[in-house]
Amino acid sequence: MPLYETVFIARNDVSQQQVEAVADGIAALLETDGGAVKKREYWGLRSLAYRIKKNRKGHYMLLGLDAKPETIKEIERQLGLNEDVMRVLTLRVDEIDEAPSVILSRKGDERERGFRGPKPAGRFESGRGGAGGARRGYDDREEFRARNEREDGRDTDGEAE
Repeated sequence: MPLYETVFIARNDVSQQQVEAVADGIAALLETDGGAVKKREYWGLRSLAYRIKKNRKGHYMLLGLDAKPETIKEIERQLGLNEDVMRVLTLRVDEIDEAPSVILSRKGDERERGFRGPKPAGRFESGRGGAGGARRGYDDREEFRARNEREDGRDTDGEAE
């Protein structure tokens, strides 16, 4: 049977156990049709690149499936009908990698990095006052008016002194 990888995103207001229950339902459907779940990874609650159905975060789940194409169509239909699932993507693959996915391995690297120390003070101001910002009450035009008066020897009205 062909191999597939399916990633689905569930709403952020459901619990991890409910997401696991959706994956269990897929596994039960596969087993009745003679397929199997070869890989199962919960990626956690992650931020979305853009809002989907008024949600900014979602629970991600990756499933490596060994199933018939008809069964995959039924799984996608079932996930589409489930109110908790926002998006589904299924790809046919040549082989299912048993090692943890890139998402999970990167998540472990972030935890190992640890605390880097406090930010340096004063160098990276936001531009709103402070050390790097403009002076309060300062008008650039006054400087140019004064410079023009000195160079020409005239007032700003164009009259000679």
